Amino acid sequence: MTETRPDATTVTADMPFEKALEQLEEIVRRLEKGDVALDESVTIYERGEALKRHCESLLKRAEARIQRITLAPDGRAAGVAPLDVE
Repeated sequence: MTETRPDATTVTADMPFEKALEQLEEIVRRLEKGDVALDESVTIYERGEALKRHCESLLKRAEARIQRITLAPDGRAAGVAPLDVE
């Protein structure tokens, strides 16, 4: 019986990070086992690359939304500023 797999490029913009990461982890497990045929390995590797790009994009968007609280000289919250991740 042949298992149906999504096309390598099928990663929807609304796919949640957790689901994409779960699929990516499954691909890594399958490739690490080494018992996948070469043509299927290439296909699932391409899917893994698409999922990786999707996860990276979601993480970058999340980082852009994170802010840090700035403090006034008296120690009280004065506002927010972009989080300096570097």
